[in-house]
Amino acid sequence: MLRMSVRYFLSKAFLSGRFMLWSMFWINFLGTIYGYYWYGKQLVFTADNLSVAYLPFVPDSPTASLFFTGTMAYLLVDSYKGRLARPRTNWFRSIVEAFAVVTSFKYGVWAVSMIWAAAYQGDPVNWQDWMLTISHLGMAAEAILYVSSYTYLLGGVAVVAAWVLLNDYMDYGVGVFPWLPKSLWDELPQVASYTVALSIVSVILAVILIKVRKSMRSEQV
Repeated sequence: MLRMSVRYFLSKAFLSGRFMLWSMFWINFLGTIYGYYWYGKQLVFTADNLSVAYLPFVPDSPTASLFFTGTMAYLLVDSYKGRLARPRTNWFRSIVEAFAVVTSFKYGVWAVSMIWAAAYQGDPVNWQDWMLTISHLGMAAEAILYVSSYTYLLGGVAVVAAWVLLNDYMDYGVGVFPWLPKSLWDELPQVASYTVALSIVSVILAVILIKVRKSMRSEQV
């Protein structure tokens, strides 16, 4: 009984229902607003001390949730047009979805890793750390859960791969990386290497999900 319940809550029928799509839309939309607010001081610092041109590279997680919000919007439109079984794509939608998958997984895992790496170094864990851990694990999970509903193709993944690697260069080459706990400043080269490796893993995951999606759809035919 428990296994059947879990399978239902992970099924496309449940995840692609309008209640869940609207819920995911609003959760990510509100999370995006909060995320940009969270980065507010760093955005001001970057504009005042570095360059306004660097601002797009400062917020990571809220930009990921912004693109996932866009993905949910596409799925909602499909649901109301009755096309959820065979969603359509175009180059822009492909990039939006691929961006959502790659960055939601990457920064979901990255944020949790940084929080608990700092805790391992002796930083106290407070309620915000737990809130951020849960919300960012959710980001990583949602990127995978909607695999059967995505429409993005390899071209979209290639564009996003170029962006995330450029973003990594801007973060650690130019210095606009998310402000880290002081306990991790001595580990900055390791953090940079970990971030680039996580970018590569996230891109590979996005490619694998294309194959998984095709396999799932072929089984439904």
